[in-house]
Amino acid sequence: MKKLLLLVVASIFAMGQTFAQGTQEQTPQKPTITVCYRDAGLGEQETMYKWIKSAYDKWDKKDQVNLDIAPITASEGDYFTKIALQLADSKTCPDLVDEDTFQLPNDVEAGYLSNLDDLVKTYDDWQNGKYYGTMKQVVTYKGSVYGIPYCTDTRGLWYDRQILQDAGVIKAGEEWQPASWADVFSACEKVKANRPDVVPFWCNVGVATGEATSMQTYEMLLYGTGERLLDQNGKWIVSSKGMRDTLQFLQDVYVNKGYGPSLDLVLNGQAANTAFRQYFPAHKLAIALDGCWKCGNWKATGPAPVADYEHIFGFAKMPTQTGNNGGSITLSGGNAFSIPENADQKQWAFEFLKQLMDPEGGYLDSIIAQGNICTRTDILDVPQYANQPYFRLATKLLETAAFRPQNDQYPSVSTCIQTMVESVVSGTSIQDAIDQYGKDVTRIVGASNVVSLT
Repeated sequence: MKKLLLLVVASIFAMGQTFAQGTQEQTPQKPTITVCYRDAGLGEQETMYKWIKSAYDKWDKKDQVNLDIAPITASEGDYFTKIALQLADSKTCPDLVDEDTFQLPNDVEAGYLSNLDDLVKTYDDWQNGKYYGTMKQVVTYKGSVYGIPYCTDTRGLWYDRQILQDAGVIKAGEEWQPASWADVFSACEKVKANRPDVVPFWCNVGVATGEATSMQTYEMLLYGTGERLLDQNGKWIVSSKGMRDTLQFLQDVYVNKGYGPSLDLVLNGQAANTAFRQYFPAHKLAIALDGCWKCGNWKATGPAPVADYEHIFGFAKMPTQTGNNGGSITLSGGNAFSIPENADQKQWAFEFLKQLMDPEGGYLDSIIAQGNICTRTDILDVPQYANQPYFRLATKLLETAAFRPQNDQYPSVSTCIQTMVESVVSGTSIQDAIDQYGKDVTRIVGASNVVSLT
């Protein structure tokens, strides 16, 4: 009898297991899409987090799919390294990744990103002119689409109006617009003499600030000399007058004239945050060379709100070296969401990407909170967007904006630029820094792909 009872119990247990397995097969677990981006350390207060979470909450398909928001807390330079490791491993690869568009060609060549040609064919907004053509080109590499651009930008000179008034650079009610590098240095000299309690000039110069050092500082200056990184034959320029003049500008700011902040403030990954979230709000900084989106820090929704910030701070075009070559210079870049090749949920990822880019799904609120320029043509004239301070000038600068080389070698060359810039502001001679840059770039691209102009 005891044996019979045990057999009955075992049979019932087995039937329960079979039933449970059958139920599990009939109600499979919902898929999960993982979204990855760079977090500057704000967590759930980060603008990107708020955008992704809000878009998902409004999504009519959210009951069919789970969302995993997976930010990487890192400096800009470290983010590119960390995300490359995740993209290369199918076990850690996200389904959507925030890509700086300069990095896109390199990641395509590495096999990290999915070709989106078939997906955008059925994306009405992509096909019907809802995205600027120039921005579609930025995410197109060798004829194929590898991302959906969500922001673009321009760069210029931010300044504190009251400090420049105190220094005698401008009068009350005037806007500052320098005509040359000499005008910028003249303003810095007056600030140093009349407001010794503030930093006259700030720009990114460290390896830790990554592409911000390459693009927002070095290339803004180099392009202002009339030169570019590549010559007309597509060879990397490793020695030139423009390079020396650019590095001389930076050496004057940080070494010779003492216009910049101390190196411990700028040679770390939080340098730009320090400038715009601490020094500007405290009226301890006169002028900074950086991107148009930095005003997002001072909005009521930003990490360092400043009441009436649009009346306190100004935004000016960055002049070329002598005022020639069009008088001013700006570079434009931007970011896009891409779907990695190793992603598990590519179709769901693209569906959610469309939701992210829907003005009703949170895109409008997010692009305003970011302080960035929109990539959608149907946002430009929305009063809530168009009436933002500084945006008429920032958007107008796009008409003559220059871009970084769409070259898969550029990210590697960019790291050489950062090393060269940091070495100069740290005391290395300009010629020694250029010589080392030439060796580093030649090692990366090959001797047949470099050229010296002097």
